[in-house]
Amino acid sequence: MLPRIFGPYEPIRRDYPIDEYLADIAGSGVVKSVYVQANWAPAQAEDEVAWVQSVADRSGWPHGIVGYADLMADDVRPALDRLMRSPRLRGVRMQLHWHDNEMYRFANRPDLADDETFRRNFAALAERGLSFDLQVFAGQMDGAARLAADFPGTTFILQHAGMLEDLSDQGRAAWLDGMKKLAAQANVVSKLSGLGTFIHRNDAEHIAFIVGETVGLFGAGRCLFGSNFPVEKLWTEYGPLVDAYRKAIAGYPEADQRAMLHDTAARVYRL
Repeated sequence: MLPRIFGPYEPIRRDYPIDEYLADIAGSGVVKSVYVQANWAPAQAEDEVAWVQSVADRSGWPHGIVGYADLMADDVRPALDRLMRSPRLRGVRMQLHWHDNEMYRFANRPDLADDETFRRNFAALAERGLSFDLQVFAGQMDGAARLAADFPGTTFILQHAGMLEDLSDQGRAAWLDGMKKLAAQANVVSKLSGLGTFIHRNDAEHIAFIVGETVGLFGAGRCLFGSNFPVEKLWTEYGPLVDAYRKAIAGYPEADQRAMLHDTAARVYRL
């Protein structure tokens, strides 16, 4: 079994059917959800979206789909058009995160956001009204901010609030510096999700720190909750996870809390 950022994952190395998800969220207040591509084999990207659409047709969940498309292909447009046959498709994610630590590395190089082929294909997203789920580490945020600035017609959803993995003073400072550059781009929003990824626990204090800094930079209207289930199911249940976020935002005005827990996601993913 290949090592993963989130540690040993035997308990979730199986199917996660929609009925189990609905049981997990029961009583949490969740009213809609978005499926984000789960790294099926690249050649099966269209099958993944079609299958999730079939689940939505049967159950009503999820309400939005983020699929995978290879933005380093010669021409991504035909693949995007095929993905868009699924009416709940809202955007794509091609994971760009690269790290010196090979276990944290997904992309094959750190600077794909500056690549000419990537950028040529990226233009096709705005033409189709598709968003881009952006996944980068702090060291890549300069390039990500340039990409967002050069494609103002595309909405970027930053995954996991920028994936703070280095909790040293220096690491936090680098993350904050990169987050400021991303927040300066009006078309970037931040997902408050996956905050247990590098610490392998549901830690209310850790969540409160990242939420506080992120909301301070982006504003509540550009932040949205995400569970990152079933990955976070490795160390917590859905109810306690939601409770930790509710505690983190309890001091904000009610309108801001609603934005983070509902309104931003509804707007960004067109739910």
